[in-house]
Amino acid sequence: MAGPGTPGGLVTSRGRDDAGGEGTAPQPADPGGAAARRWIRVQDLFHAALERPLGERTAFVEAATRDDLSIGSEVLDLLAVDEVEWTLLDRGLGAVAGRILEPEGARGEGPSPGHGDRGEGGPTFGPYRIVSFLGEGGMGTVHRVIRDDLGSEAALKILRDGTLSPARRTRFLAEQRTLAGLRHPGIAHLLDAGTLADGTPWFVMELVEGVPLDEHLRRTDPSLEERLRLFRSVGEVVEHAHRHAVIHRDLKPSNILVREDGQVKVIDFGIAKRLDTEGRPPAEATRTGLRLMTPAHAAPEQLRGETVGVHTDVYALGVLLFQLLTGYTPFHLLGGSPEEAAELREVRPLPRPSAYRAGRSPGASGAPGSVPDRSGPPGAPPVTGGSRSEWADLDVLCMTAMHPDPARRYATVEALLRDLEHFLRREPLEARPDSLGYRASRFLRRNRAPAGIAAAAVLILLASSGAWALSLMDARDRALAEAARAERVQRFTLNLFQGTDPDFAPAEGLRVVELLERGVQEARALEVDPALRAELYLALGGIHHQLGRLEVADSLIHGALELRRGLRGEEHPEVAEALVALGLVKEARASLDEAEALTRAGLEMTRRTLPLRHPARARAVAALGQVLEARGRYDEALPLVEEAVRLQGSRDGSPADLAATLGQLVNLNFYLGRYPEADSLGWEALALNRSLYGETHPAAARDLINLGAVAFELGDAPGAEERFREALAIQEPWYGREHPATAANLTMLGRALVRQERMDEARDILQASLAINRETLGEHHPRVASAENEMGLIAQARGDLEEAQVHFLRMAEIYEALYPEGHSWVGVARSNLAGTYQAMGDHSRAEQLFREVLEMYRRILPEGHQLEGIAWIRLGGTLVALERFQDGVEALARGREILVTQGASPAWVERADQDMGRAHAGLRGEYPEGGG
Repeated sequence: MAGPGTPGGLVTSRGRDDAGGEGTAPQPADPGGAAARRWIRVQDLFHAALERPLGERTAFVEAATRDDLSIGSEVLDLLAVDEVEWTLLDRGLGAVAGRILEPEGARGEGPSPGHGDRGEGGPTFGPYRIVSFLGEGGMGTVHRVIRDDLGSEAALKILRDGTLSPARRTRFLAEQRTLAGLRHPGIAHLLDAGTLADGTPWFVMELVEGVPLDEHLRRTDPSLEERLRLFRSVGEVVEHAHRHAVIHRDLKPSNILVREDGQVKVIDFGIAKRLDTEGRPPAEATRTGLRLMTPAHAAPEQLRGETVGVHTDVYALGVLLFQLLTGYTPFHLLGGSPEEAAELREVRPLPRPSAYRAGRSPGASGAPGSVPDRSGPPGAPPVTGGSRSEWADLDVLCMTAMHPDPARRYATVEALLRDLEHFLRREPLEARPDSLGYRASRFLRRNRAPAGIAAAAVLILLASSGAWALSLMDARDRALAEAARAERVQRFTLNLFQGTDPDFAPAEGLRVVELLERGVQEARALEVDPALRAELYLALGGIHHQLGRLEVADSLIHGALELRRGLRGEEHPEVAEALVALGLVKEARASLDEAEALTRAGLEMTRRTLPLRHPARARAVAALGQVLEARGRYDEALPLVEEAVRLQGSRDGSPADLAATLGQLVNLNFYLGRYPEADSLGWEALALNRSLYGETHPAAARDLINLGAVAFELGDAPGAEERFREALAIQEPWYGREHPATAANLTMLGRALVRQERMDEARDILQASLAINRETLGEHHPRVASAENEMGLIAQARGDLEEAQVHFLRMAEIYEALYPEGHSWVGVARSNLAGTYQAMGDHSRAEQLFREVLEMYRRILPEGHQLEGIAWIRLGGTLVALERFQDGVEALARGREILVTQGASPAWVERADQDMGRAHAGLRGEYPEGGG
């Protein structure tokens, strides 16, 4: 049986229904509540003090904390931060960013961070050693560090005076959590984190070699299009953060770095805020009085201390765009309270960027008093060139983003970027009034040709008016036919489930499957209307698919496809719909080559036959993403699913479709090892599905299973079990016990029980899951392999290594047959098999398998995936057992770094540290305890 400290496993199932895991892990102790109660009292007193005049606050706090002067001290610290810190940020970490980028040795070493373990080259933090001081900002100091064992450089950030300000410590840790949950090329990645002996937190992040955006503009003076493409890169980073429920709140040029290759990095998430599932900041975090911001870039509602959200970052992006175009901010505030700044913006109309473009005198046009302040540091050179109409569009872009009323701004960053793309393509802006003259002018500028062509177009338009009238009549007839068919479908469904004749009404307790069988018979009898028959085949096939009757679903949807081809020809949206539906059934049956061919063909046809924002087009994009996900091609699947989410999240999108696709996005982030993102998206999907269908719908169950899987990976097995059982209580009344979806959840529940070492209970549940999957899906389905894996883990835990090998070999055979080119699930199977060889003492054979697994992961997974980290740690332990200590240290260090970066369950990190200790003992000539 696995003892405490044995690493936890990786779930690797799409939709949590074909998983493979590795072992069991301990649970962290639950902290006591004294500190929490103390902090609640501090917060309550802080908010109460804010309600009093400034001169009365100190006396109020002292009187209220005579029983505990240390609490009073903390409250007074918070009040001091509230009074000054919003101005500190105007000269804060933006200045630090520039210092980070200076060559090593350009600055002297700064103050010691107070760490006790100082090596020859400076203090150390975990495996990192400080080599130089880079700067300091409003909350902390930043240092250049090096990791000697890997030779890699990074940036270390340490909280300054954390013991004096709980608020500062809270924000620092919040920045750390935010960075851990954001994985984007435009954001500096978190690498490691920890605390000093006195409790001061620190974290290590990617060292960005670049310059602040405004300095980049001064150095290179890019063209208008180049500036707009830089802006688009920044917007894409912010949009990524918003999709993961994070608002930045301090977007400005010094927080945007540009590398030599032109890649943009957004930094300093120190005052970022998380949003709830409806896109709002938590209520308790919106008006605390800690109005942290850079005033020259802050939205009016920020300056007034009101609720912030997505619209706040949209405003800041508008200011940034203004600055990119003109070299200046629309307002440069040099002092005064936030309230005074807000009042100033209320009375001064915003300037238009066109008034300050290159070649025009500042203040030559625009409202009085709206001239940007030019007394500060020199800004970037303004843009040269551009026609009057182009500058009119740029005015619209800026002024819409910076509208004083948040409701009048672009609703999302995606909407702003969409209009930017329209501008770059010389298309009409969505934010512009759709006047005929405006659209015509954009068309002519986009299609420069002799004026005679335009005149000919008018003649063609007039000549075609008669044909257009005839086409309207055809469209009317088609619409009437569609309406009649829809009515017949509705009547068919009602008759099926209610019965029009009492003698033929369904009996009490008649199973849904029997009703569906009746429906199939009646649909096949509709010879006179093949279009209606095809539609019913497709609908009934979809229901059979959901019920796990995949062979019947395959037959029905294939029949619908053939009928539609006969009626519509090879190229029609209805044919595309059937192709996609059939592809998804093939994917569920693990016929992945057919599934990909069908969904690709369906998607390409929808792109040729339907407009961009048609719901069927988004569904086809999501379907191909689902198939590629099932094939383990996550990097290909992710942009497709994100595209579908963008389409379905627009005003033309379907909330039901969006909820389903969000579930796919949860899966992909899960498989890519991005657990905080998967968790955030999972709660968003659950909230949406509950609002659409209620608390007890299967869609809510799927979301609960996904959230349970994330909790499992983050080390919370009891929390995972709770969600799996909640989902099971929903599934069984809908599907019954003998359904593949129920069986998939039973597998996940069994895994959570194994992690908690409740082996007998887990074995009974997993045996039931394995039997259901074999009966409903066949012997060679991925879900069967998943259950085999869990049975192998139980056998291994009780010491029966030979039985464990049988289960792992069956698992590997199934996955290898399905995925001959490699898949992460194949890697999990081989890794678990190698673990049995390791336990038997056959370390050489285990090493060979672990290296094969690592080679496969390098081919098929993104760099730094959690599975790769675990494989390195398992290989490192094997090398230590083989007494190849230095090789073991290097492998363990690589695996540990990956897992710390991913925020994985600490059990594997602890395992790496234990093996590292044995390796270092071996290097000193001492035989490692537990080695061999």
